[in-house]
Amino acid sequence: MEKVVQQYCDRLLHEKQYSEHTVNNYRRQIDDFLIFLDNQYQQWKQVTSQDIRLWMARHHRQGASAATIGLKLSSLRGFLDYLVAKKVIKTNPATGLRGPKKAKRLPKNIDVDTLNNFIDNLPEDEPIEVRDKAMIELLYSAGIRLSELSSMDINSVSFSDQTLRVLGKGNKIREVPFGQAANKLLKKWLKNRVVFVKDNSEQALFLSSRGQRLGNRAIQQRLNYWGRKQGLTDVLHPHKLRHSCATHVLESSSDLRAVQELLGHASIATTQIYTHLDFQHLAKTYDAAHPRARKKKD
Repeated sequence: MEKVVQQYCDRLLHEKQYSEHTVNNYRRQIDDFLIFLDNQYQQWKQVTSQDIRLWMARHHRQGASAATIGLKLSSLRGFLDYLVAKKVIKTNPATGLRGPKKAKRLPKNIDVDTLNNFIDNLPEDEPIEVRDKAMIELLYSAGIRLSELSSMDINSVSFSDQTLRVLGKGNKIREVPFGQAANKLLKKWLKNRVVFVKDNSEQALFLSSRGQRLGNRAIQQRLNYWGRKQGLTDVLHPHKLRHSCATHVLESSSDLRAVQELLGHASIATTQIYTHLDFQHLAKTYDAAHPRARKKKD
């Protein structure tokens, strides 16, 4: 039973070109199910939907979150679909099964004034400061993902129409606009970038002090550093800047489709969570502005 799991993972890695991290995560969930089965079956066609229900129930009793159980079920279902396609099993026993319902968690964001004040007060005297400020400005201005930022090359930037060409989820390339402040900082960074260049063949937009492409972890550390240095109360991370961008655009425009396009969401349902944030903004504005919403003074 384990042999076909390895074949499936190899296919995801080499044919589907999933990241090694993603494939390893899927493999852990499938291996976890095999451990749960405890060698009671010799073939995958013996597995039933009841086995999968009991597996999920055990994790639920052990305190696993709805998201964790959902990931486990999704990973196993994808593998079983593969077995159906390979005619190893006739039907997928996970079809129709649902994990526990996840509570919608609103993305955290930073209010407009705080974020603008934070970015405006970031220094840009040294090359490394210019680099970091340009990255922060891009994450907020364009609402791009961390992986999209780290994978950008010099030719990913078009100054003529102020757009970025980024590699999004599913290896889909999309074009994203960026603002004038980011435009100015990017041009300044490209002049300072030569200080970091060790190999002229390196095309990465953002470089480390060693002249190599700046990785996701390094970018996260730099944002955390500046957040602490500038006195932000919460940890500053790339997703917070992305969520802040989406929230502020929606508050100003009320155009959910535009935010969907900006963020590169395949489904409008993914973007709709921001409407909850927009409603909170509306409620606060109403309470502060409407004469019948104010409490009367004694």
